[in-house]
Amino acid sequence: MEKKNRLTTWILVALALGIVVGYILNTTMETPTSYSEAMSLITTMFLRLIKMIIAPLVFSTLVVGIARMGDASEVGRIGIKSLAWFFGASVMSLALGLVLVNIFRPGDALKGTLDTAAHVTNLATSSLTLKDFITHLIPSSIVDGMAKNEILQIVVFSLFFGLGAAAVGKKAEPMVDAIDGVAHVMLKVTGYVMQFAPIAVFAAVSGIIAKEGLIVLKTYGVFMAEFYFGIAVLWGLLILAGFVFLGKRIFELLTEVRGPTILAFSTASSEAAFPKTLEGLERFGVRNRIAAFVLPIGYSFNLDGSMMYCTFAAVFIAQAYGIELSLGTQMTMMAVLMLTSKGMAGVPRASLVVIAATLSQFNIPEAGLVLLLSIDHFLDMARSATNVIGNSIATAVVAKWEGELTHPSKDKDPALEPLA
Repeated sequence: MEKKNRLTTWILVALALGIVVGYILNTTMETPTSYSEAMSLITTMFLRLIKMIIAPLVFSTLVVGIARMGDASEVGRIGIKSLAWFFGASVMSLALGLVLVNIFRPGDALKGTLDTAAHVTNLATSSLTLKDFITHLIPSSIVDGMAKNEILQIVVFSLFFGLGAAAVGKKAEPMVDAIDGVAHVMLKVTGYVMQFAPIAVFAAVSGIIAKEGLIVLKTYGVFMAEFYFGIAVLWGLLILAGFVFLGKRIFELLTEVRGPTILAFSTASSEAAFPKTLEGLERFGVRNRIAAFVLPIGYSFNLDGSMMYCTFAAVFIAQAYGIELSLGTQMTMMAVLMLTSKGMAGVPRASLVVIAATLSQFNIPEAGLVLLLSIDHFLDMARSATNVIGNSIATAVVAKWEGELTHPSKDKDPALEPLA
């Protein structure tokens, strides 16, 4: 625990130092872009190390969790409960984005100043159709799915593999024990990789500030302030929902996932926080078989921060072009985003791609995305942190519903000790 708190402290120090150094370099260097590019290499290395861990970690923990459940009906029941929570959280997130963007109307300040054909974003808007989502749901090869870190494909394969292992019974036990060993090894590897987190955070923050300068925060300050206010409201609603089911232990949960949340915020990557989020949930008392099952699914179906951003940003762009969307149109947009946002996991610049696909369906100029490109990194920081919080609460609540939530300080659960 002391080591975990020390790492969190170093990440916060790196975040603050990155802002200061980035600002100094932006004001003193003739070509700060070169520094930014050099720092992006460090960030890329760290994120690739994290991605290297995710596929074997998700596969091993999920297979072991399902195999030790031993009952397909139990897997189905937990899956239905998880999806029910995810659906409710998705509706709340999307609706909150719509409500706030209509109250604040941040796009009105840019009316009449935009050229609908001035820029091309080159985003692959056609890659997020429902057909493509269904196609990518089931892997044609699990090796290919793991190579591309397609979390949803890994989850689908692991689900069938775990059920098969449970059905085989005793003959599969040595294999399940071996896969359990892989999970423990991957968690140890995660500990090694996380030692580089403060360096990666410093590189990411100082690089973007050196390149863009603090002016980017001033120029879009109002928009960012309104969006961050919306994120704060969403956090409040998620915590309130968690309090209803978990009581005062919700604050204990937030303490356990504080480190992963800060990491996700600093690196603007939910994936970077996945291994540590899993560990934090187990320390909190969520049994491994529940955490290893619900959390990976949440990474595909429960990106609360990203969903709120989609409705907020899409209507903001419409407002900037003076396009008034009726209530019915906005509700239709919300329904479309409910589907297309489920394919976000594993897609580069996922939120922007989803928004671009949505804009084209409602005849809103795609060029408006240029308004968001320069500050998307800072917005993504908030989205990523919110995704961690939302999935952590969802996993803990499902564990509570299943009677699989223990209190480590009171209950000695053998299943938790090796992974805690």
